[in-house]
Amino acid sequence: MSVTTSVETSKPNAKGKRKKSLVELLFEGRAFFALIAIVIVFSSMSPNYFTINNFLIMSSHVAIFGLLAIGMLLVILNGGIDLSVGSTLGLAGVVAGFLMQGVTLPQFGVILYPPVWVVVVLTCLLGAVVGAVNGVLIAYLRVPAFVATLGVLYVARGIALLMTNGLTYNNLGGRPELGNTGFDWLGFNRLAGLPIGVLVLAVFAIACGILLSRTAFGRWLYSSGGNEHAAELSGVPVKRVKIIVYMLSGVCAAVAGLVLSSQLTSAGPTAGTTYELTAIAAVVIGGAALTGGRGTVIGTLLGAFVIGFLSDGLVIIGVSAYWQTVFTGAVIVMAVLLNSIKYGRRW
Repeated sequence: MSVTTSVETSKPNAKGKRKKSLVELLFEGRAFFALIAIVIVFSSMSPNYFTINNFLIMSSHVAIFGLLAIGMLLVILNGGIDLSVGSTLGLAGVVAGFLMQGVTLPQFGVILYPPVWVVVVLTCLLGAVVGAVNGVLIAYLRVPAFVATLGVLYVARGIALLMTNGLTYNNLGGRPELGNTGFDWLGFNRLAGLPIGVLVLAVFAIACGILLSRTAFGRWLYSSGGNEHAAELSGVPVKRVKIIVYMLSGVCAAVAGLVLSSQLTSAGPTAGTTYELTAIAAVVIGGAALTGGRGTVIGTLLGAFVIGFLSDGLVIIGVSAYWQTVFTGAVIVMAVLLNSIKYGRRW
């Protein structure tokens, strides 16, 4: 009789384990399932949605948000936030446009037209400098991340406006006789049928995935984001990690600015406005915890595709831009709610 009882009591446990695994699977893959649902719904509503060409176009749009989201993921894993990425994107585009227009040296009576690779390197260095300012303010001067990056947001946007006087740099394609052509390559060219911007996003995503999963820095980042005090006691260089993640976020924003300016062949000081919120939303939809220490690159990419495919789908079916904002906001709130349920209780 005791044997029968033990068998009977073991069955519910097995069922409980199966149920637990199913619930965890649904929560872990919620961004993927949401993306599939978006594709199915909009494909049924418009014959133009489910086409290879449209997917490639939408993916090139997602590349901008995805690059910002990868940098934001690193910051959020560290338990921080970076509100300056949208302004950094705009400033990076303006600086690239300024360089492509030619740098006047009145004391020598010449105008320098740097080649595109120099423009790209200098723009990425600018992003790293902006990120380093954020990191130093937060790590060493103990300024709250929200306040520090909000201040840098305004400074970067203001510098972009001052550089252009509120205007836009146009016709950034360059001229062959000046040796500065090729800037539009990032935005319009394709390699093996894929937009260059999407390939750039893939390279950054792979590099970030390797950084997080195969290096000591990745372990330091997760540990310092989960419990900064305990990580510091364990010998993790917490301050150095914090500065590096903000620098990487700045570089990602600068590259996103280059890709966007290349796609438009123009650079304006207001580019990237509110993009920081979209980047945060992509990270949250991808399952990362805003408290730090939890999140993946794949989840973040899925979150970026959810936002991008949803926004473009609403445009294709003719939904008002005002309703697009409402739907996007609802998705973000739902994602935060699911994250609160997941991390607030054990299944």
